[in-house]
Amino acid sequence: QVQLVESGGGLVQAGGSLRLSCAASGRTFSSYTMGWFRQAPGKEREFVAAISRSGGATYYADSVKGRFTISRGNPKNTVNLQMNSLKPEDTAVYYCAADPAFPTAYYSDYVWDYWGQGTQVTVSS
Repeated sequence: QVQLVESGGGLVQAGGSLRLSCAASGRTFSSYTMGWFRQAPGKEREFVAAISRSGGATYYADSVKGRFTISRGNPKNTVNLQMNSLKPEDTAVYYCAADPAFPTAYYSDYVWDYWGQGTQVTVSS
C-alpha cells in the first residue's frame, strides 16, 4: 500500500509556471506506475500525465503535451509535474495516482488503485 500527498498548487497568471510534487510513503515507490489527473468544477476527472516505474516512459494528454513534464525520483519517493505556459483552462484540482502495475487504460481514472487528496491550481487570465 502507498500513501500519496500532493503539494505545490496555487494561483498563477496565464503564461506562468508551477511545479507540483507528490510524496509517496513506503519503500516500494519504484514498483508503482505514477500519474497525474485533474478535475475542473463541473467536469469529470481527466488524465494529465503518467510515468512508468523506471521513469523511462512518459505519457501525456494532448491538451498538456509540450507544456507539462512528469518526472520521478528527485527527491526520492516523489513524482513531479512541471507545468509551463499555463492557461486558464488548466485550472483544476490536481490529483496524484499510483498503481502497482502499468494500467493499460492509464488514461482512465478508475484503473488506478491509490490517490492523493488533491491540490488546487488556479490560472488567472
